[in-house]
Amino acid sequence: MIQSMKAAATGLLAQQLNINTIANDLANINTTGFKKSRVEFQDLVYQMLREPGVSSVQGAQMPAGLQIGDGTRPIATHMIFSQGEIYPTNSPLDLAIEGNGFFQITMPDGTTAYTRDGTFKLSSTGKIVTSEGFSLYPGFSLPEDATDIHIGAD
Repeated sequence: MIQSMKAAATGLLAQQLNINTIANDLANINTTGFKKSRVEFQDLVYQMLREPGVSSVQGAQMPAGLQIGDGTRPIATHMIFSQGEIYPTNSPLDLAIEGNGFFQITMPDGTTAYTRDGTFKLSSTGKIVTSEGFSLYPGFSLPEDATDIHIGAD
């Protein structure tokens, strides 16, 4: 009986993580560039109670063995990189990547990071930055006298 409770508990914990992941996906449904995740599970070790091919009480050979599983466990979460919907915003700095790829941004410590969030803004110094203020890489500034901006697919 205890073994069955342990196996059931592993399933409950695994499904809790699965529901947490789905809840996070739902919470970010309107987050620009967000990619949902999927949890991957794995069987735990099986206990072999009877090997296949052993003799029964009547002397016949048993064609199948008897195994009891110890439950499941989550082993990984995978981001799903399928293409989301692209909506026009009429903002010249809102960009989208169709297909594979990321925008490169420069973090405050100088390292390069990657994002699919194409909601860019113009900083006070004329740089194109993310909503958090991280510069688009390679960094460049718009001239002060610029009146319009057009960004091509290339």
